[in-house]
Order: sequence, then structure tokens, then C-alpha cells
Amino acid sequence: MNISISDIQSPLTSIWLKLGVASLIAAGLFSLLLVLSRTPGVQDYIPWIDFFHTALVVHVNLSVLYWFMSFSGIFWSIYAGTKYLFLEKIALFLCITGTIVLIASPFLGAGKPLINNYIPVLQHALFLWGISLFAAGIFIQCLRALSVIPAAQDNIAKFAPYIAAILTLAAFIALIVSWLDIPADTESLIYYEYLFWGSGHILQFSHTTFLLFSWLLLLSFVGGKIPLTAATIKWLFVFLLLPLSYALVIYLKYAVFSAGHLTEFTRLMKYGGLTSLPLGLIIVWSIFKSKLDKSAETAAAKAALLSSIVLFAAGGIIGFLIHGVNVVIPAHYHGSIVGVTLAFMGIAYYLLPKLGYKKPVWQMARIQPYIYAGGQLMHILGLAWSGGYGVQRKTAGAAQGLDSLPEVIGMGMMGLGGLISIIGGVLFLIVMLRSMCTNKHIKT
Repeated sequence: MNISISDIQSPLTSIWLKLGVASLIAAGLFSLLLVLSRTPGVQDYIPWIDFFHTALVVHVNLSVLYWFMSFSGIFWSIYAGTKYLFLEKIALFLCITGTIVLIASPFLGAGKPLINNYIPVLQHALFLWGISLFAAGIFIQCLRALSVIPAAQDNIAKFAPYIAAILTLAAFIALIVSWLDIPADTESLIYYEYLFWGSGHILQFSHTTFLLFSWLLLLSFVGGKIPLTAATIKWLFVFLLLPLSYALVIYLKYAVFSAGHLTEFTRLMKYGGLTSLPLGLIIVWSIFKSKLDKSAETAAAKAALLSSIVLFAAGGIIGFLIHGVNVVIPAHYHGSIVGVTLAFMGIAYYLLPKLGYKKPVWQMARIQPYIYAGGQLMHILGLAWSGGYGVQRKTAGAAQGLDSLPEVIGMGMMGLGGLISIIGGVLFLIVMLRSMCTNKHIKT
């Protein structure tokens, strides 16, 4: 069966796309500030104390949380259409305001960075307001999607976003339960680590749902066909809800502020992700069995699809190699995160003409995913290699203790791969901006 987005009814969908692209642009600027804050001679002119970690916190939130959730907003906007459009307007206002506040916060006094997992934090009211406003907007958009219950005859484009909305709502509920359960006088770093631990893990399953949905869309766009009925695919998406049952057990059995809570959610991340394996393997099998379109306009979608699968699979495999606290951990989550990002990049190209923008420059769009993925694959393999030699996580410079040639080679490979991936990320923004910042609108 073929799966596609036939029409886009909401007039606000394009704004969600602009918000996602703006988040990536801002994340890129903060990555530049990361470099400058560590550059001898230049760093003396940056007046903020510990600006490297401050910029890192904002960069991570923009490039992962804001980018991913903006794309969730896109899918829910398409799914819900014009129903309760006033709620989508409120959601967008809150998300845009939250993004502006977050970006401005380091320049208005926000500091005291905490490099905790999932949502690293600046201990300042402005930063917390930025995150809270954005989260409130996403929550409203999620509820709007949940208000539109898919009918039995609806296709996957009307079903997968609903499953992702259920998972996202569960993440919000987990966040509230954690907030109520953690002692208020807990040391800040530990407080935020526990606060976002459960909800952060659950939210990953929502991202995975949209990842698989994006693969199906890209596969259909390049002429591939899934040899399954719509009903079977729907049940495979329902299967993605299974980790929620164990997440509920964790919250009922273990106090949020306990070692068991951390350990069991880590186990859930490791094995719960296997729920995506059946549909993922079917998609991979369909790629090899289908006669894919080889036209210039589908080359970018094909590149994004293949690159995304390779990176996501690499991240998943590396996840089973984690032992101890070393750079194998960031190798795992960088692979998974970039796998999702590549899929969303491919969908972004696919959406441009549907939203009335000029078609992307296909020559650049078809090589961009390979450059970005190639650099990131080198990056995560270098991390995984170095982690095998015990290079510790969250260290830099001399603190890394690179005492042997294999360690130096691994981290050097990581750095070179990171540079190549930055080039790929810049190319994506160039392609998107060339299409979006034009007076020539083409409806298809």
C-alpha cells in the first residue's frame, strides 16, 4: 500500500515548519558561540562566565527538543486540519514566544548551566519561562490532535500522529507526577535529572513513532510499497504503545527519587525501542523489494530515507554496547537523534511545495543527507571506539585523558565527523531558506 499526505488544510502548518527551521538556525548560531567561547584570544571578549556550558544548554534544547517538537506540531497540524484552529493559534503563539525567550535568556542574565539529561537547564527564571511556554504550546497542540479521533477507515496519515499524541500526553503526565514526587530541597542537578528522566524516556517513543511514519511517507514518495494492509500497519503502530505499560509499572513500583526509577527507565529505553523493530524491518525489506523512482525530485527523499535508517540503526546497536559512563552513551543518542533529524529533513523537502513554497534545489538537497549522515556516522563511530578505551562522558580537553594512540584516533575521528556534519546541517538550512525566502509560491 502507498502512504502519503494528500492535502494540508490548516493555514498554520507552514508556521510550524518556519519555527522548526528557525530553531535550527538559532542552534547553529549558538554552536558558533560554543566555538568562540573556547577560542584563545576571542574568549576574553565574551563577558559571560562559563558561557560555553550556557551556550551548550541552549544549543541542545533548540536542536533537539524545539526542533523535534516543532515537527510534531507540523504532523498534528496536518492531522487535525481546521478543527479547533483557535487552539492551534494559541499553541503557536506560546511556542514562538517560548522560543524567543529561550534564545534571549543567556543575553539577559540566564546562566548557572546544569548539564542534566534530556532537558539541560539554565537556573534562571527567563530560561524556565521559555521552556514552560514552549511546553504549554506543544501540550495544547497535542490535545488538539487527541480531540480528533481517527475513524476505522482513515489511512496511516490519520492514525500514526494520534499514536504519537498519546505518547506525548503520557510524557507530560509523567513530568507532572515526577514534579510532585521529588523533594523540593533536592540539589539542583539531581532535581532536574530526576524531573525529566521518566518523561524524557517516554517522549523518545513519540519521536520514534514519527520517525517510522516519516520513513513510510518517504518510501511512498520514492515509489516504494509496503506489502501489508492498512489494518496491519495500524496494529504495528499500536504496538509502539506497549512501553507505556512498563512505564506505568515503574511509576507505581518505584519512587521517582530512587535508583530503581533510573535503572528501570534505562532498561525500558534499551528494550522498549525494540517495539519499532517489526515495522522498521518491513520498511527496510520494502526498500530492497520495491522498484524505486530514480527521478531528480525523489533523490533527496531517497537519500534522507536511507541515511536516516543507517544512523538510527547504528545508534540503536551502539545502545546495547553501553557499559559504564563513557562516550559510548553520546554515540548512542547522537545516532538515534540524527536518525530522526534526517527523516524530518527529508519530510521538510517533501512539504515545501505542498505548503506553497518554491521547490527545493534538488541537486543540493539530494547530497545534503549523505554529507550530514556521513559526518555523523564518523562522529558516533569515533565516540563508540573511544568509549571502548574508557574515554569519559562530559569531559573536554586535557580532562579527557587521551593517553593512547587509539583514543586520540577515535576522538580525532569524532571531531572530523562533527565538522563534516556541520557542513551538512548548513546545506539543509541553505536549501530550506532558498525555497522559503522567495516571492515565488507554487501550489501543487
